[in-house]
Amino acid sequence: MVFFRKKTGGNRQLDEKLQRIQMNFENNYKDAAQMNLREFEALLTEIAGKGKLSETQKSYYNDKLSEYNSRMRNFTHKDQKPFWT
Repeated sequence: MVFFRKKTGGNRQLDEKLQRIQMNFENNYKDAAQMNLREFEALLTEIAGKGKLSETQKSYYNDKLSEYNSRMRNFTHKDQKPFWT
């Protein structure tokens, strides 16, 4: 499967993390998706701190971070109800 970068000239590392988060989210791999989200946030902070992102890119990736944070707020195994109760 081939993924194309956004016309905003996205960062390859961040785009790969976003793809991994989305795949794990869609496959209901809760722990892996949460871990990838934390890795994405750390990587975004690191790359933005080095000044390697334009303002447009920062805005795009921060929006994605906010979106996934809200979608995964209760996305844990702890909240999953057993089927037998």
